[in-house]
Amino acid sequence: MLSVLLCVKNEEKNLPNCIKSISFADEIVVIDDFSKDSTVEIASELGCTVYQRAMQDDWSGQRNFGISQCHGDWIFVLDADEIVSEKLAEEIRSCCKRYENNPICFWIQRENKFRFNKATHGVLRSDWVLRLFPKASARYEGRVHEKLVTELPTQRIRGAVLYHYTYSNWDAYFNKFNKYTTLGAQQRYEKGKKANFWFDILLRPWFAFFKMYVLERGFLDGKLGFILSVNHFFYTMTKYVKLYYLNRSNGEL
Repeated sequence: MLSVLLCVKNEEKNLPNCIKSISFADEIVVIDDFSKDSTVEIASELGCTVYQRAMQDDWSGQRNFGISQCHGDWIFVLDADEIVSEKLAEEIRSCCKRYENNPICFWIQRENKFRFNKATHGVLRSDWVLRLFPKASARYEGRVHEKLVTELPTQRIRGAVLYHYTYSNWDAYFNKFNKYTTLGAQQRYEKGKKANFWFDILLRPWFAFFKMYVLERGFLDGKLGFILSVNHFFYTMTKYVKLYYLNRSNGEL
C-alpha cells in the first residue's frame, strides 16, 4: 500500500493539480497548518484524509507526524507546488511492487521552475530529493531544509521527473527568502554554531554566487539566471548576518 504525504498551508491554488497527479496512490494524507483559505475543503473533496496541526516552523516535526498518520507500507512525500509526471507515477508504482520484500529508499529527480520560465541551471537546476521510502525505515531531522535520515540503501529513479513550481510571484519569493534565512539562522544557533564576520558574511556569499552563476552555469539562463544568483548571494549573507546577531543578542533578532 502506498501513502502520499502532503504538509500544507494556504495552498488552494496549487492543491488541485498536485492531488490529481497522485491519483494512483492508495491513500493521500494531508497535514494542514490551519490554512485560512479553502485548502482543507479542496483536499477533503478530492478524497484526501486531512489532519490539522500547527507546524510552528518545524518541518521535520510536521512530516514525522504525517508519517505516523499514514497507513501505507510505502510513503511518498510531496509538496503542494509539485506535480508528479505520468512517467514518474509509473515508476513509483513499479518500485513499490519490485522492492516489496527488499526495503530501499528512492531519490527522485526534480525539475524546478520559476513562474514557468525555462531556466534550468544555477538556482533552478534540477536536483535529487529523497522522497519514496518504506514507512518503518526513516524519519526527518532539521527545522528547515529538513533531511530524511535512514540506514537503508538508496537508489535513483532515472528517466522520470517531479515538476516543482517554486514561486508564483516575486512577493512569494522574497517572503520565503526572509522566512527561510531566519529559520536557517535559528537552526544553526540552536546547534551552537557561530558566524565569523570576515568569512561567513564577507567571503561566503561570494562563493555562493560563484557556485550558482559559474559552477552551476546560471549564466546560461540569461537575465533570470543572473538575478537568482545575486539573490543567492544575499540569501547566504542574510542568513549569516542573522546568525551573527543571534549570537550577540542571546537568541533575539
